[in-house]
Amino acid sequence: MQTKAHSMLINRKTLLEMIPLSARTIYNLEQRGEFPRRIALTSRNVAWQLSEVEQWIADRKSAMFKAASPGIVLGR
Repeated sequence: MQTKAHSMLINRKTLLEMIPLSARTIYNLEQRGEFPRRIALTSRNVAWQLSEVEQWIADRKSAMFKAASPGIVLGR
């Protein structure tokens, strides 16, 4: 049985308050499998599982790499 914290869903507004990225960037990350997938609640309403988003944030905080700056090609 899942606990309440594991089953809590957040809407787009709450997600965008937690993650300082645009909705389009989050969508692109989802499509590449780099961000938790949204859950379609209705044809016009989606949500994300809070525990998955919090885990994504924790993983980013503990990552050993830094994101490359735009226009910078790594390995050259």
